[in-house]
Amino acid sequence: QVQLVESGGGLVQPGGSLRLSCAASGFTLDAYAIGWFRQGPGKEREGISCISSSDGSTYYADSVKGRFTISRDNAKNTVYLQMSSLKPEDTAVYYCARTRTKCPSKSSSLNGIFFGSWGQGTQVTVSS
Repeated sequence: QVQLVESGGGLVQPGGSLRLSCAASGFTLDAYAIGWFRQGPGKEREGISCISSSDGSTYYADSVKGRFTISRDNAKNTVYLQMSSLKPEDTAVYYCARTRTKCPSKSSSLNGIFFGSWGQGTQVTVSS
């Protein structure tokens, strides 16, 4: 059974850090690009980061660039999202998903319609 499971969310103070994990099962992770998305309260879903399957190239939305880092460990079938300098506006449910297509170019946006096998999400709350 194909499954992606997110973990690592929680409550953190502004300026703090969290590391999210996206654990894959039922398929070989290195055959897919993996994207991270988030949906805050009353907001539309936002694609924030992506890591390719082939060369490990990455994509970041402007809203997280310089603060978040995506990485993958194919041996552990897991993708990580290291989040630093967190802001209250980063509060959201964070999801990972997979795609056979490539991550977008830096000048494009990360569109979730090309992704599937969505996880259940993990809540990140940034608040003092």
